[in-house]
Amino acid sequence: MRLRRRPATQLAARLDDPELAGRTGMFTSWTGTYKGARITAVSGGSGSPEAELCMVEFLEHTDATTFLRVGGSGGTHEAVRPGDLVIAKGIVRDEGLSAAYVGGGWPAVCDPEVVMALSEAAHRLGVPYHVGLTRSVDSDFVQGGRPSVRGYLRPHQTEVVDDCRRFGILNSDREAAAIVTLATLFGRRGGSVCSVADNIATGEPFVAGAGHAAAIAVALEGVAVLAGMDRAKARQQATRWLPHMGLE
Repeated sequence: MRLRRRPATQLAARLDDPELAGRTGMFTSWTGTYKGARITAVSGGSGSPEAELCMVEFLEHTDATTFLRVGGSGGTHEAVRPGDLVIAKGIVRDEGLSAAYVGGGWPAVCDPEVVMALSEAAHRLGVPYHVGLTRSVDSDFVQGGRPSVRGYLRPHQTEVVDDCRRFGILNSDREAAAIVTLATLFGRRGGSVCSVADNIATGEPFVAGAGHAAAIAVALEGVAVLAGMDRAKARQQATRWLPHMGLE
């Protein structure tokens, strides 16, 4: 079978026993294991509405415990460079999908175990990474402070870049808010690890694929670390992993 190199297919190539679980006009799904951890990878469309379609199906019809956004993003702070990874500790909800589920004051906080597992994975693999805030938007252009057709920006959108700097927002994407919000709202663990392809705050141009392979590697290794944390919790009959429990 000749595989289309969609993101899920790229990730599936790293699994121990990948199986094509489904393919439609929009979504491609693979399932398999990595270091004993069961993983399903899904490629879909772009943006929160498409992410919602995947999330609802998995939340309703599977016992999956953890949901990760893995993909690309744009840098919005001087601290990050093209090729770096951003592991989100929280998502700024500036898109519309999550607002259909929860009010504006509801925080999309990434699960602490997921943040720790992804950070440990990035450290083990020796890739450049940051832990901080990710902002999800609907528009890649004006909502992110990037001029649209003929330089179009609304007045307040000219301040987006400076606001991100002041607020400590490291990067911007289109799906993390939906994934983390729905996972948390329905009692699952949510998180995000994204590569940075450009940086609007520094003017560094887009580099296709920058950090993408590293994001996949960290996501896979992070899930394996998380599985070790879960086993440690089970031995201690605990509901939350703590450092004294170890990983093995």
